[in-house]
Amino acid sequence: MQKNDLFPLTIEDMAVGGEGIGHDQGMTFFVKGAVLGDQIMARATKVKKNYGYARVEEILRASENRVPEACPIARQCGGCQLQALSYEKQKVWKERRVRNDLIRIGGFAPELVDRVMEPILGMEKAFRYRNKAQFPLGENREGEIISGFYAARSHHIIPIDDCLLGAPENESILKAVKDYMRACGIRPYDEVTGRGLVRHVLIRKGFASGQIMVCLIINGRELPRQQKLVDRLTKIAGMKSICINSNCKQTNVIMGDETRCIWGQESIVDYIGDIAFAISPRSFYQVNPYQTARLYEKALEYADLKGQESVWDLYCGIGTISLFLARKAGQVYGVEIIPEAIEDARANARRNGIENAHFFVGKAEEILPDFYEGKGSFAQRAGEPEKGMHSPAQDRGGHGQAESGENISAHGQVKSRENTGALKKTEGSQEKKGRVAVAGDALHPDVIVVDPPRKGCDGICLQTMLRMQPDRIVYVSCDPATLARDLKILCQGGYALKRVCPVDQFPQTTHVECIALIQRVKS
Repeated sequence: MQKNDLFPLTIEDMAVGGEGIGHDQGMTFFVKGAVLGDQIMARATKVKKNYGYARVEEILRASENRVPEACPIARQCGGCQLQALSYEKQKVWKERRVRNDLIRIGGFAPELVDRVMEPILGMEKAFRYRNKAQFPLGENREGEIISGFYAARSHHIIPIDDCLLGAPENESILKAVKDYMRACGIRPYDEVTGRGLVRHVLIRKGFASGQIMVCLIINGRELPRQQKLVDRLTKIAGMKSICINSNCKQTNVIMGDETRCIWGQESIVDYIGDIAFAISPRSFYQVNPYQTARLYEKALEYADLKGQESVWDLYCGIGTISLFLARKAGQVYGVEIIPEAIEDARANARRNGIENAHFFVGKAEEILPDFYEGKGSFAQRAGEPEKGMHSPAQDRGGHGQAESGENISAHGQVKSRENTGALKKTEGSQEKKGRVAVAGDALHPDVIVVDPPRKGCDGICLQTMLRMQPDRIVYVSCDPATLARDLKILCQGGYALKRVCPVDQFPQTTHVECIALIQRVKS
């Protein structure tokens, strides 16, 4: 087999990235755009010793699983890797992916996995579920202003005004922004030259509240004649907040450090279940609120709280899971590396009248072991930062989610500055007696909930959880491979896998969330 060879191929499986998999002449071929069951004429694009890559030259016989793509630019965009696969088959494929990772990477017996796995929680309507979108702006060859998404592995903008995964209002918002730019002679940012003003348009919508926020990320500090933009955007129903964010660096990071509101509220409000959350332009907030509510209810079910338990929530973000758990727990302690997220968590607790949730800034892999080993008094950690302590302020990367430059985002790796490991509580001071009680409860929690970025839990964090010996660990994952890896370590340390449930947070894409319950084995 050589490059450019033409050959028939039957697609027998699909890879993690959504490529079709077929075999010919003892070689495995990965074919973008092919779906399970397709019979195609393939053209080899890259050939290695035992495997290769190919493209679809012709579909000889379409699979019964193949459906027409709803989006006209699905293939160019690349964000919806599974849109040509029927939604029912997407769910089957995601279930199988979770099962295979637990067996192959986690080392769990197939019969155990089959016994503990629950059916995937899918969506009734597999489009229009994203409450956040980030559209880069640029120019086409004719010099016209365009908005859209970056093509896969590039910074070439594929023009589109209405992504079918996003809110319907996105189209009218983008039209209003581009009309304003044309009327005022404002040019989009050019990554090559570093010139131009408007870089991205960030849109957030509260699906339960109907509130909308628009934030323009600009290469400067001021918008010329900004009232003309405000006049256009405020005609759109639900508009509650218009902001500008300044990013004057030549970087592919979307957001800058300074954001200010030019009209309306500084944040919008949305609900997951009956809990209200304030959402600012930089807030980490799950992008599919429909499925997030189901995911968190499942986490609450797995935690099996009776009202007196102490719970740690690691990688807590703005406190979404923490506040769900606090309704049923005695005390909840949330940890998150991003100070702004913890401030949001604190405000969300006050907003909902929840007093038994406490939030701390820092790395979970540093805070948890330092706390368990008693480095520094809890009174000092709970109230005042240790001398020399500072906290990192970098955003999450990659569901969730610095969704930087990605059409479909998921939890990513947290990048941070050096951290001393000190624990800083963001609530007000407590009485000394209360501090001691909290410390005792927290040292031996009944439940630990983890919702880490895509890379999974840090090894030190895993070992500390084992040393703390909670009765139950609830693991919320955005990558079944790292979930399986971490569950293997925890189960080798005295826990047993009890329940697993995949959750389809991102229909039409290859991403799959998963929640697992492990329980300590009594000696």
